[in-house]
Amino acid sequence: MDSLPVDLLQRAAVAAALLGSLAVVAVVDRPSPAGARLRRRFVLGVPWGTLVAGVGVLAVYLFVQGGLRHWYSPVTIPFRAWSYLYPLGMASAAFSHGGAGHLVGNLVGTLTLAPLAEYAWGHFPRERGSQSFSSLRTNPYVRAFVAFPAAVFVVGLLTSVFALGPIIGFSGVVFAFAGVALVNYPIGTVVALAVGSALRLVYNALLTPVLTASGRPAYITPWWADIAIQGHALGLLIGVLVGVQIVRARRHRDRPSARRLWLGATLFSVEQSLWAVYWYRGGETYVLYRAVGVVLVTALALVIVFAVVARDEPLLTWSLAGDSGVVRHWQVAAGVLLFTTAAIAGPAVPANLYTADSGALPGDELTVRDYEVTYAEDVRNGLVAVVDVEAFGETTAVNTSGVIVRSEERGIWTTAVTKGRLAFDGQVAVRLGGVGWRETVYAQRDGWEVLGNDTAYRVALGDAESGRVVYTSDPVTAAPTLAGRNVTVVPGEGGYYLRVERGNDTLSSGLPAHNESVTVDGLTFTRDNSSVFVTYDRTRLRLLEKETYE
Repeated sequence: MDSLPVDLLQRAAVAAALLGSLAVVAVVDRPSPAGARLRRRFVLGVPWGTLVAGVGVLAVYLFVQGGLRHWYSPVTIPFRAWSYLYPLGMASAAFSHGGAGHLVGNLVGTLTLAPLAEYAWGHFPRERGSQSFSSLRTNPYVRAFVAFPAAVFVVGLLTSVFALGPIIGFSGVVFAFAGVALVNYPIGTVVALAVGSALRLVYNALLTPVLTASGRPAYITPWWADIAIQGHALGLLIGVLVGVQIVRARRHRDRPSARRLWLGATLFSVEQSLWAVYWYRGGETYVLYRAVGVVLVTALALVIVFAVVARDEPLLTWSLAGDSGVVRHWQVAAGVLLFTTAAIAGPAVPANLYTADSGALPGDELTVRDYEVTYAEDVRNGLVAVVDVEAFGETTAVNTSGVIVRSEERGIWTTAVTKGRLAFDGQVAVRLGGVGWRETVYAQRDGWEVLGNDTAYRVALGDAESGRVVYTSDPVTAAPTLAGRNVTVVPGEGGYYLRVERGNDTLSSGLPAHNESVTVDGLTFTRDNSSVFVTYDRTRLRLLEKETYE
């Protein structure tokens, strides 16, 4: 009988250790009041709304984005929130994901934070005088299986409609869960973050029991530049506003203290990098305003405290034309939260009305149904803004370089692969598609590093094995002058050429094939593996080196 694989045994050990320890704790802690408390708030003690929301998000990834067959490479471009003129993207962006890791991270956040929000709201209403099953609003099954998932869907749409830039992912809704939880159970929310880290550790241990790694070069953008900070802040504020309504319905003594609220809100904001306020400067450059972020996070925590703990005494009263009203202390803080939410969401409206440049794309292009794909450098980003805005030395009018994907039908204009990324990897897949279909275009770069100067290169688009050249760099001249001659490498659609110039005379020849030589104006060029050598007057130099990729 064959022995069991080592990885399988290790996975079994992880599962046994976790389940066994939980079982022992349950026995030692018996009887536990936790079950009774859960049944008072949840139907059968289960957060059904959380489970329905999680299953729905998973279903979008598996069946809409194609994750069932391509777990690690779903289609993402058509499911981003590109423009109000592209309803599919707006409707699907909050429930779609960029990859398996992105999905798992948000599902873990949902499973740890959403139950707290659902518990605060409850399947069984606790308003004085209300009774379960007396109406649809108080029916526990409607609240669990209809109302809570519907609220999740609405919040998801809000985080898409009022997002700056083509967001994708459920994280805005996860932050809304956190906002509701934070104002009701601030310390419990921070603990939930730790539980989420533990769940991710267990998931990774089951997925890869043993990981072997070594030092290697990597193309890395700033980690904070990958955070949808505006979408996260918007989701959190929406959740906080909902949570304030829930917590204010409770007696004052049942609300969390100011210290707990401030500590929970601050720790959560820091841990979730809500302080990482940044600006995209263009190309591959980003600017982080760390100090500004810390000030904003601290101010947010203070406003949350006042919105929850301030008493109901009137701050001012007013009377106008026979009507009168009262403004209470806590309502001022709630108004600040509402104004802040509107200020964060408002700029997204003009940005999402006009997002795609409909002019001619630069360079040659490849067409896949309604998509156009090309490569260009230092061109105006056609997605940034309709009206250029300048503030603090930064501007929305930025240039970009890389593989450009456009669909006028969908309102899409994006740099799918940056110039730096392609120069590092050599070949990158661009997955196009829509509901029910997908097609992959590969961007491929090849080039020659020229002695004492830059690299001459070409970019092709096509399948994984071959493609059509759509871009060639400028010619590059070697730094040394060889016997009074200048040698320039010229990239072309059919290959690379050597141009030798002496005075007003110019001669050209194709780059020699492997293990072959060519002589131009007394200079002999010999290609050996990935190098090209030049020989003249008993001198031999390595003139060109084939560009390599990671």
